[in-house]
Amino acid sequence: MDWQPRRRRRRRYRRIRWERLLVVLMGLIAATFGLIKLIGYGVNLLSARHTAQELRETYYAEATPEPILATEAPTLTPVPSTKETPFVTPTVTVTPSQSPIPRLPSVIYPSNPKLTVSSRFKTLQKESKYIVGWLSIHRMLDEAVVQRDNVYYLDHDALGNSNVNGALFLDSGINLKTRPYTYIIYGHNMKSGAMFGSLRNYENSTFYHNDPFITFDTLYETGRYVIFAVGIVSTEEGDSNYVDFYALRSVNIPERQRVIETLIAASVHTCPIDVQMDDQLLVLVTCVDKDEDRRVVVARRVRDGEDEATLKKFVENSRKR
Repeated sequence: MDWQPRRRRRRRYRRIRWERLLVVLMGLIAATFGLIKLIGYGVNLLSARHTAQELRETYYAEATPEPILATEAPTLTPVPSTKETPFVTPTVTVTPSQSPIPRLPSVIYPSNPKLTVSSRFKTLQKESKYIVGWLSIHRMLDEAVVQRDNVYYLDHDALGNSNVNGALFLDSGINLKTRPYTYIIYGHNMKSGAMFGSLRNYENSTFYHNDPFITFDTLYETGRYVIFAVGIVSTEEGDSNYVDFYALRSVNIPERQRVIETLIAASVHTCPIDVQMDDQLLVLVTCVDKDEDRRVVVARRVRDGEDEATLKKFVENSRKR
């Protein structure tokens, strides 16, 4: 009689059916979690856009900026954090030499020596006291910039609401009480294009040639900047494209020069825009696929008397490496 082999076959078939059912069930669970996560991203994106639009309406409520009022600026005290931001690299110790190191002098804001705040930012700071700037790039970005620590706004929007898109935030080590030689702004590289997800566009020559200017206004001054470098740099010491973002804030001229030269060498474009050590710089930083790498867009302030049309022609002469 062959009843025993039949029984074994039936058991094997039942086991195979259960295994298949388990695989299907696991697939459904994974798909459900994926769908929930996708919905969560969508909700966060809509929330981020709503917050951004709310702040834009506040910022642009006045057709033209009002004259700066003679009121004291609020004191901004960065919140200390024990966490390390993925955007920042450790401080490099510089060994002093016997000869004096040339340094950039501390300067006041030329048009605002009393550190007064425009009505635009006074109104914005009623929404959040941490809003310190506004970043605009034609056809691409128009967002508030906050400053607190270098961790909080990785997962909170500009109004402090929890959001995976985060916010654009100014490096906490930059003191706005004197005019900074460098502004460093961090933001997530979102696939949706939110925050700094659209900075990748600047690696395209046509896009760069058409839109080389950035507007960045702070509590104490307005500013126009022209982009001179776009590329991927490393936060890993020893890499040929290593950039110490702390050093970029330095007023040590040789140290600052080394970093600027590295940024220019790492750029995907060869741009003839000149950069002086005392130029005010604007550096936009976001992450890329490799953990230790960062995409950077680097611009210098348009100098008094410079013509933007002439600067744009210089940019149009840049070539992809």
